Amino acid sequence: MRHEKAGRLLELARLLASTAEGVTHDEMADRLGVGRRTAERMRDAIREVFPQLEEVDDPPTRRFRIPSGLDGLFQAPTAEELAALSSAAETFAAQGASARAAALRALEQKVLSATRAAARRRLAPDLEALLQAETIAVQAGPRPFEDDTVLQAVREALKGLSTLSFRYEGGSAPGRVREVTPYGILFGRANYLVAAEGEATPRNWRLDRIRDVAVTGRAAHKDPGFSLQDYADESFGIYQDDTQDVTLRIGPASAEGALRWRFHSNQSVEQQADGSVLVRFRASGMRELAWHLFTWGDQVQVLAPEVLKTTLVEQIELARRAHASGSVAAGA
Repeated sequence: MRHEKAGRLLELARLLASTAEGVTHDEMADRLGVGRRTAERMRDAIREVFPQLEEVDDPPTRRFRIPSGLDGLFQAPTAEELAALSSAAETFAAQGASARAAALRALEQKVLSATRAAARRRLAPDLEALLQAETIAVQAGPRPFEDDTVLQAVREALKGLSTLSFRYEGGSAPGRVREVTPYGILFGRANYLVAAEGEATPRNWRLDRIRDVAVTGRAAHKDPGFSLQDYADESFGIYQDDTQDVTLRIGPASAEGALRWRFHSNQSVEQQADGSVLVRFRASGMRELAWHLFTWGDQVQVLAPEVLKTTLVEQIELARRAHASGSVAAGA
C-alpha cells in the first residue's frame, strides 16, 4: 500500500503546483476523496518534500500552493494519459472539429517534448499498444463548422472583453452587419456563438453563417449575472424556446438503460413498482428532444408537457408522409 500513498502525495503535489490561487484543505480532501484531517497530514508530508510550499491567507480559510511548479522528474505523463489525449484529438478530428483537434495534437507534442528521453523510451511500447487497441466509433451526425479564423476572433474578443463585428448570413435580415457582445461558444451538433446585440438578451448565432468577423476593440458590457453553463442547461440541445417541465415514462424493457442514460443535466430519475422509470427535467428545445425520443421507439411515453407530445406526433406524421409518398417535401 505504500506506493499508493506515495501516488496520492504526488497527486496532491501536482494539484498544489497547478494553481495560482492555492487550494484549501476542503478542496484537497474533495479532490483526493479523503477526510479533512487526512488532507492536513498529507499537506504536512508535502511540505517536508517541497519546502517552497506557500500558505496564502484567504479569510476565513487558508490556501496552499507550490508557486514554482514541479521538476520534470515528477511530471512525466503515463501511457494512459497520452493515449487519452491522442484519443480526444482523434474524436475531435472525426467530428470535424479540426481547430480543437490541432490544439490537442500541439499539446501532445509539447508534453512529449518536455518529457525526458528515458521516460519517453519507457512509455513508447505501452503507448503504441494502447493506440493500436483503442479506436473511436464514429457516429452518424452533422459535422459542425469550425473555422480557425472565426474561432480565433471570437476567443480574442472574449479574452479582451471587446465587442465583435461580423456579417451574418442568417436570421431575418441575411447579410446585415452586426456588432455584438460575445458571452461564449456552444460546441455541439452545430457550433454557436452566444452573444447579445445591443441591449437584447444573449442568443445563438451559428458560426457557419458568420462572415468578415473582426474584433472591434470597443468595450463589451456583459450582464454580470449571466452564466453560460446555466444558459446551455436550459435547452435539451442547442435550440432555445420556452422552458418546459418534462416528464417521460420509460418502459420496463428499457428501464436499465434509462437508469444509466443522461437526458439532461438537471434530471431526476425514479424507478416505479411496475419496473418502468420516470424521468423529469426542465428544458427548452422540444423539437430536438422529440427527435431524440424517436431513438427510444415504443419504450418512451411523454407524460408532459403537451407541447412535446404535439411536437413528437407532428414529427412522426411528417416522417410518415415522406415515406408514404416516396418524396421529400420542398425545403425539408
